[in-house]
Amino acid sequence: MSESKRLTTWEFVKSLRDRRVFVMLLLGASAGLPFFLIFDTLSAWLREAELDLSTISVFALATLSYALKFVWAPVVDRLKLPLLYRLLGQRRSWMLLMQGLIVIGLWAIAGSDPSLNLGQVALIAVLVGFCGATQDIAIDAWRIEVVDETFYGTMAAAYQWGFRIAMIVAGALPLVLADAYGWNLSYAVMAACMLIALGATVLAPREAYNRPPTRFTEGMEAKPALEVVEWAGRGLLILGGALLAGSGLAANATFLNVLAGWFGQTPAQAEAFKAVWEARETGIFIQFPAVLAGLGLIALACVPLPGAPTRPGAYLRRAYGEPLGDFFRRFGGRFGLLILALICMYRLSDFVLNIMNPFYQDLGFTLTQIAEVRKVYGVVASMAGIAAGAWLVSRLGIVRTMVIGVFASPLSNLIFIWLATQGPSMPALYAAITIDNFATGVAGTALIVYMSSLTASGFTATQYALFSSLYAIFGKILASQSGRIVEGSARMAEAGGPTSVFRPLFAGLPEGSLAKGAEIAGVTPVSLGAGYVTFFTYSVTIGVIAVGLAFTVARRQQAEQPKTES
Repeated sequence: MSESKRLTTWEFVKSLRDRRVFVMLLLGASAGLPFFLIFDTLSAWLREAELDLSTISVFALATLSYALKFVWAPVVDRLKLPLLYRLLGQRRSWMLLMQGLIVIGLWAIAGSDPSLNLGQVALIAVLVGFCGATQDIAIDAWRIEVVDETFYGTMAAAYQWGFRIAMIVAGALPLVLADAYGWNLSYAVMAACMLIALGATVLAPREAYNRPPTRFTEGMEAKPALEVVEWAGRGLLILGGALLAGSGLAANATFLNVLAGWFGQTPAQAEAFKAVWEARETGIFIQFPAVLAGLGLIALACVPLPGAPTRPGAYLRRAYGEPLGDFFRRFGGRFGLLILALICMYRLSDFVLNIMNPFYQDLGFTLTQIAEVRKVYGVVASMAGIAAGAWLVSRLGIVRTMVIGVFASPLSNLIFIWLATQGPSMPALYAAITIDNFATGVAGTALIVYMSSLTASGFTATQYALFSSLYAIFGKILASQSGRIVEGSARMAEAGGPTSVFRPLFAGLPEGSLAKGAEIAGVTPVSLGAGYVTFFTYSVTIGVIAVGLAFTVARRQQAEQPKTES
């Protein structure tokens, strides 16, 4: 972002009144609503229908589409929807279609009974998840294409504010309505809430869309019969790769077991395979290779047949290859890989903090206290951080804000080392949540804006979907080891190992704090405290890698502009 595009603080405040920002707020809410309704709230209905926990947990896979949306993002970039495209344009036409299908899907769930039609509810939930992820692809592309870089921060903030509003609405309102009037009416009201999204899409201004080239097969002879077979084969490879990669990312083997069951796998074998795949401590050694293998299958599906170029092969190679090719043409091979590495590492310090609820419980906080501070007040703190991140973009530019954001997450994790020594102190918990959520809001906005700035016109949907899927992969894998690090470090401290150096920090620990968790881990409370300190120190350390990458990328990006787009 050039100096001439920087905004004063007053100009930034005035930009919040822009119609596009208001629309973005509503679209952010429309993105969050279906996600939380099928990922979180639906589980309460299923439990009330007296379904077992293993069945309920499977429904979390309905959101698997969100991790895999890069697979069909090229379709959203290239395919013009009949009639809707002429009326609304590329991005809004996809948004409107998906929102309409989400409304229908939620209405269908509202008219169902999970205890009688579990399979039907599961199928609809998967379809709602797919439509929600596809809506996300189109919303992200519209957000980037409808403004210039001056407004990237403001639009990213509006999206996140809307998403968090949806998190509160979808998490609380359906439960209140269900308690008073039943689940069917509750989900019918949620379906009606999604109608606001359709209105926002119609109200949204048309984006500046530059359709990528699609004439990949000129001069190639059409062979319809053979092409149908080839499309089927390549489609199966893409589907298989997506399921394999998605099962690795979600650490869940349910879909793979369903496929294996078609080929004669017994229930006992399926249960054993699922246990190995999902093992908390060792599953990473299967899940990560599965992600790589799945991506490899998708890449294989795009490879032309040796010595016999075909239209399907040419189309897929260009549809998937051109967005990546464009990125590396603009930034160069080595620098492009460096940027992708930075995206992968940027939020690692946040991703590994997946054991925070057990940490708060071990300290002695009640569930009500945790909900009050983390889920209510914490949302307010994060929204303030998001606003601060957007303001930094407007004042300092994208690259400088990216560097500030990369410091925010690891440094804020230091506050949890102090919190661990305080026991169940509510002022300490408020202070820790304030600092961490504010910093996370800044870092999240900085990364969203930075990834947005890396996309190119014509490939926005595919490139951003790839970036947003990429940044979560390593974090999800490392997060599986968080509990192991805490307990392993605690046992090491108990045995007088290197981590025992942290034990004196807990000499004045309030009575009862960390006692229950220590009993479960088979160590003393001071050793468990040492384990938590080691873990939070580790979370800060892995963030240092991202800091180094950020400085390297920022120096090069400010010294030389990206290569001219072809």
